[in-house]
Amino acid sequence: MSTVRQTRLHVFSCNSNPELAKAIADHIGVPLGDAEVGKFSDGEIHVKLNESVRGSDVYVIQSTCHPVNQHLMELLVMVDALKRASARTINVVIPYYGYARQDRKTRARDPITSKLVANLIETAGTDRVITMDLHAQQIQGFFDIPVDHLLGVPILGEYFKKKNLDDVVVVSPDHGGVIRARKLAERLESPIAIIDKRRPEPNVAEVMNIIGDVKGRRAIIIDDIIDTAGTITLAANALLDYGAKEVYACCTHPVFSGPAIQRIKESKIKEMVVTNTIPLGEEKQLDKIKILSVAPLIGEAIIRVHEELSVSKLFD
Repeated sequence: MSTVRQTRLHVFSCNSNPELAKAIADHIGVPLGDAEVGKFSDGEIHVKLNESVRGSDVYVIQSTCHPVNQHLMELLVMVDALKRASARTINVVIPYYGYARQDRKTRARDPITSKLVANLIETAGTDRVITMDLHAQQIQGFFDIPVDHLLGVPILGEYFKKKNLDDVVVVSPDHGGVIRARKLAERLESPIAIIDKRRPEPNVAEVMNIIGDVKGRRAIIIDDIIDTAGTITLAANALLDYGAKEVYACCTHPVFSGPAIQRIKESKIKEMVVTNTIPLGEEKQLDKIKILSVAPLIGEAIIRVHEELSVSKLFD
């Protein structure tokens, strides 16, 4: 277990992922901060800090996952409470950054919600953001404060390396994920393939073609987010149709909304590997779903930020 100066570092958690927050605090070697995050009877968020944070470097751990609006508001109210309690720095740790999929205007009159959320977080009083696998890299530039962008590929890559699979091909489910797929492929020393698809409307995908050789190989599909699992299950079927031996899938953020669990359960995917940036309730845990912890990575990032060391070393 790593240890750091305990006098000036506080780690607080809101309600989105308390188990992950506890694991991160354990890795750092500090107790979780004493705070109450609840609601008034009309649903308004209520935050009460039960310990002094004056002059402290504070890290608030909160994924903006389902229910997204509640968890986002909890984070904003917590930051405001810490600012008014005279914390020296307020660092928000957002393992999963919600509202990230609307990162540009694709049609007239579209909002850019990832920029809106960045504005809210910054205006509330945040000094730094630590997050993982943003849906679009440019979201880092939506902030005018430092952003440490951690990657899930090293964690996923290490897991698949230990499985010692042969004849592997890493598959990107779309053109936008090629860089991510190439990073995993480099770690596994394998080729890549790309699924050419079109998306007629949100959460609806249609596989068009596969670019690359998958015949007789074990395919590993990698994505940042799996939401309704429509794309990933279609991709698995297409890969098997094109001659793949078996199909694995992995992602950093298991949103798993709507019919996702049923689709994964009924799919031909051999194993679904995810991280715990978003907590999966018991009803979403299947035998074929393997959950990896991001707590050591995030904990190490917090230590490095606090001790003013390089965070980029964590990407090696």
